[in-house]
Amino acid sequence: MKIGVIWFGEDLRCADQGILWRAAQEVDHVVCLYCDEPHNQRPSRYTTQGMSDNRRRFLQQGLDDLAAQLKNLGQTLYVSALDAVTSLTLLLNEVPISHLYRNHHGGWDEQQALKRIATAFPDVRLHIDHGLSLFKPSQLPFDPEQLPVSFSKFRRLVENIDLATLLPAIPSLPPEPVFAIQQVPPWPPTSLNRRLDENSPFTGGEQAAIDQLSDYFSTNLPQHYKETRNELDGWENSTKFSPWLAQGSVSPRQIKASLDVYEGDHGANDSTYWIYFELLWREYFHWYATRYGKQLFLAGGLSGKPAQGSYYAERFRKWSQGNTPYPIVNACMKQLNATGFMSNRGRQIVASCLIYELGIDWRYGAAYFEEQLVDYDVGSNWGNWQYIAGVGADPRGGRHFNLKKQTEQYDPKQRFINKWQGQDFDSQLDSVDAADWPIYPTP
Repeated sequence: MKIGVIWFGEDLRCADQGILWRAAQEVDHVVCLYCDEPHNQRPSRYTTQGMSDNRRRFLQQGLDDLAAQLKNLGQTLYVSALDAVTSLTLLLNEVPISHLYRNHHGGWDEQQALKRIATAFPDVRLHIDHGLSLFKPSQLPFDPEQLPVSFSKFRRLVENIDLATLLPAIPSLPPEPVFAIQQVPPWPPTSLNRRLDENSPFTGGEQAAIDQLSDYFSTNLPQHYKETRNELDGWENSTKFSPWLAQGSVSPRQIKASLDVYEGDHGANDSTYWIYFELLWREYFHWYATRYGKQLFLAGGLSGKPAQGSYYAERFRKWSQGNTPYPIVNACMKQLNATGFMSNRGRQIVASCLIYELGIDWRYGAAYFEEQLVDYDVGSNWGNWQYIAGVGADPRGGRHFNLKKQTEQYDPKQRFINKWQGQDFDSQLDSVDAADWPIYPTP
């Protein structure tokens, strides 16, 4: 009798899911496992709390939907509150597991956890799929360790590669083993306290992802995407696919397949291409995280430059609360805190402000985004912050935005600023100096 574990991560879906098909073909029984990493529940070295309420709720909704999808396939989702290495060690010692199925994750912690499990249990057959990316390593015209140093070169090499055909819906999965799973409870736990004050416009899970995919491509919005993508607000101004992509409740290949159908029906233009262009940016950062590992989190990034910026607790608090001398930054941060989302243009603006106006180590901003964003993705988030800070993939050496010019260009009538009360802030940025002496406002 062969028993497999399907180890879910940022891939909370059943559609276009190779690890499910592989397990169905190879084993007699399956355990479906998700590990809700404890570090998400506690402060990091940079921030004041763990995963935000918006991000936590989005995850819970994704797990709810995955549990329902798996139930339709004759399976149960088990969710462990322990870290992945501890959870899998307990499970593999308790149940005679023969196979382990996992999608490749670009994050350093995820890669290290997988290596530790593979080393501790060499007799367990490990199958790694690539359901989080457009391409498998074998499709790339270079070894992932030789990833081009710029996105532009990467894009030119990969943008014409044909993608694999989407996998059909899987009709069923092998049943659970007869052994009782003692260490991990099924999802959802009956004691789960769900918040009702939902501010975020996003609902987690595969069904919501498919609904957004269908809704967006049933309009003419893709034909104008490039013209509207930099708007600071407005549901229809961008695709809004990123939260579900980050959660893995839709695959990038599913989005590309829908885009191809749309272009076949309505014609292609610069805007429809730009949707693919930004999928390729996400793809680049997926392999960027895979390639550079711990360097993604170093102050000097890939550049090896001396650390820039410092930590000013008051300035960082005011930035994170939207209480700086820059109304457009304040509005963006208040939007993020309320909804768990911010436009791509807004992210660039607030990152530039933190690094260049406030003089703060970029990693504090990246960690705060990790805490807050419903579309947090390790490669895209930390890679983009490196890009703005000039320690990553940007050959120009950083991006310092003129906040006055950005306001005039993207919020000339200050509608966005007024909507999010960006004009409300303390007139004095610093109340203490470097020696912690009070700074009194000028009369």
